[in-house]
This record gives sequence, C-alpha cells and structure tokens, in this order.
Amino acid sequence: MHYKARLISKKISALHKRSRGRILVLTGPRQTGKTTLASKLFTDHVLLSMEDPVVRPEFSRLTSKDWAVRYPRAVIDEVQKLPPLMETIKGCYDQYPEVQYVLLGSSQIMVMKRIRETLAGRVAIQDLLPLTLPELMTASWDDDPIESRLVRWLSDSPARDPGDLLQALLGADERHAEAKKHWEYYLEWGGMPALLHPDFTPEDRRKWLEDYFATYLQRDLSDLGRLDDLEPFVRAQQAIALKTSKTVNYSELGRLAGVTSPTAKKFLRYLEISYQVITLPAFYRNEEKRLSKQPKIVFLDPGVRRGVLRKGGVSDGLEWESAVISEIFKQIKSAGLAVSFYHVRTFDGSEVDLLLECEEGFVAVECKMTRQAASSDFRGLRTLPSILDKPLLAAFMVCEEDGVRSWEGPCPIYSLPPSWLLT
Repeated sequence: MHYKARLISKKISALHKRSRGRILVLTGPRQTGKTTLASKLFTDHVLLSMEDPVVRPEFSRLTSKDWAVRYPRAVIDEVQKLPPLMETIKGCYDQYPEVQYVLLGSSQIMVMKRIRETLAGRVAIQDLLPLTLPELMTASWDDDPIESRLVRWLSDSPARDPGDLLQALLGADERHAEAKKHWEYYLEWGGMPALLHPDFTPEDRRKWLEDYFATYLQRDLSDLGRLDDLEPFVRAQQAIALKTSKTVNYSELGRLAGVTSPTAKKFLRYLEISYQVITLPAFYRNEEKRLSKQPKIVFLDPGVRRGVLRKGGVSDGLEWESAVISEIFKQIKSAGLAVSFYHVRTFDGSEVDLLLECEEGFVAVECKMTRQAASSDFRGLRTLPSILDKPLLAAFMVCEEDGVRSWEGPCPIYSLPPSWLLT
C-alpha cells in the first residue's frame, strides 16, 4: 500500500493523550487504512485483532485486570466481532487510569450500539473515510496535507466573503495543475488507499474494486443482517449506485430490486451505516413553501460505486455531482466542523444540490459538469434565501471552468472548479 498522510492524524494523536480520549474509537469503511493509521500513530500500543474466531474465546476470558496487566496499551481491530469485550474495556477504564485503547471497526451500527450500551461518556469517536483530495496530493506519510480552501474558509469565518481566498490565476499555480490530475484520478478510482499501490495497473484497480464489493457482501453485510438470499440486496445496491445524486423513491427502489418498499428502505440503511452511501435529508423547515421531503442518495466513494456497477469510462453529470458532494462531506467530517448537510428541491423543479448549515448561516453548493457556467444556472441559488431561516452566507457553482468568476446575487456567488475549491 502507498501510504498517504491523513488530515485527522494530529487531532487523534493529541486526543488520545487526554483523559477523554483514553479510549479512542476509529470507525469507517473497510480498507480505508484504520489499522495502518493506528499502528503508525500509536507505536507503543500492541496490535490485537478480533477477526479470527479461533482466538476470540481467549480474549473473552480475560478480566479487566488481565487486560490492564497484559495489554495496558492496545489497538484492538474488528472490535465489533467480540461484543462482550466492550464491558471488559469499560472495567479497565473505570479501574485503571493508565490504560489506553484504540478500538477499530468497520460496522458503524455494531460498534456504536455497543458504545451506547457500555462505553457512553468514556470514549472519543472519529471516522476515517476514504482519502480526500488534499490527502491524495501528499507525497508520503510525512507530508502534511493542506486543508482545502473551502475548509479553511468554513473554519475561519464563513460570514466573511470568501473572494480573497478564492481569487487567483489558476493557470499560473503549479499546485493547481497537480490538483487537476488528482481530481481526474479521484473521479475514476475514488479514494481507497490500496489503489495507490505503485505496481497497480488500471486492470488491477478494477479487479480490486470488484473484489471489494464481494468482500463487503461476505463480511460487512453479515454483521448487519442475516440475509438468506443476497441477490435482492445486490440488485438494490446496484439500483442505488445508478441513482446517486437523486432523491429516494422507496417504491421504485423496491420494484427495481424485487422487494417491498420497507425492505428497500432497510437495504439503504444497511448501506448508510456501513459507510457506502450518504443520505442527504431534504431541507423543508419553511412550511409555507412547497418543498420536497425526500432524501437524496450520494455514494461515498466514486471508485467503489464503479466497482458495484462494473463501470468504466467517462463520468456522467450525476456521477460528477456525487463525487463533488462526497468530497465536501469527507473534508468537513475530517476537519471536525459543526456543519449539517441538506439538499433542497421545490415542487416546481428548482433545486440546490448541497446546502451546508453552520452556526452563522447557510452555504449553498451547485454542481454542474460544464466548462462554462451561465446566468441561468444560478436560478435555484438566487431564490434560495426566501426559504431559509438563517442568512445565506455564500454560494458556489462547482463546474469545470478554468478560473474563478463572481456573480451577482443575494450573497457572494462564485463559479469555480473543484480542483481549486477543494484543494
């Protein structure tokens, strides 16, 4: 695996040294590098895995005192495979203030359910998602990633016009030329670290993504639900992959998968809690406006989506939009910003692809796979303030333009490429 630096590294290293972070839970999709990251950051911790059913009974017999004596500092992988261990870890935490544990798991629901039941108030939790663009651009583990312009602006003062941060001569910026190459890679292959192996050919990457899909069905799905027949779930997953960036219609999804609407809804929930998709709730606080209440589906990783569909070639508009939204989601989550995610759709067809809510107000993002934005593209952005209950701070039209342009509107509006906003 070609190691890349991660944005959350310094944060979780500092957190684990504090009392609140003595038990650190690191979750996320399978194969995003949780074990690698924990092993590199916490070199004084022994690495233990609960994956092997042969050794699980041995660990389950250990008391809290046994753990404190034998393994006072440990990285425990696949912790969801041994649920009783959570109670033992709780005893260690309460009785032995010197112990430190990093718990790793790829099943959000299994890990979080046990945490709520036994470790509430005793743990710090962090997701490790697929690589972001700033992380893809690092040369090695020791090369600190630079937070994107969007994240820097949101972290600093989103009430301030982002123009000063965005305006520049893109063509003269060497880093931007590199960012464009990484954006094209991300569109085709996504952000799974294993795909960066220096010996991998495009065919190797395609095979890895197809195998990832099969592994997910065999391992992660078995943690979530006991399905006698996987075929309906596979059909539902493929239908959801085809509908990335679209609103959810459970009846249609059920019809495509050959299952009932409630079962289709359950399948989508499985994909969400195993980090395969993001579900954007609809924004509809203004009851006087006729707004859709249907959520929107976004696949978290473009490469994994292509593996599900066995798809290659050039991205289409919905796939491009999905990649932009998922990248923004990953960056904001990695930065730990207090931001909520929505989409907006009115019954007359006006929509905003992504609506970010922070304490000061809202930020709107439109995604359009075009090389030149037009004034008509901003209709949804210009009418958006009328349905919001806080100020619209700024709006971005993310497209394939070669530069940054400002537009007239109810707030600062800019059109610009993802390779500039997100790096």
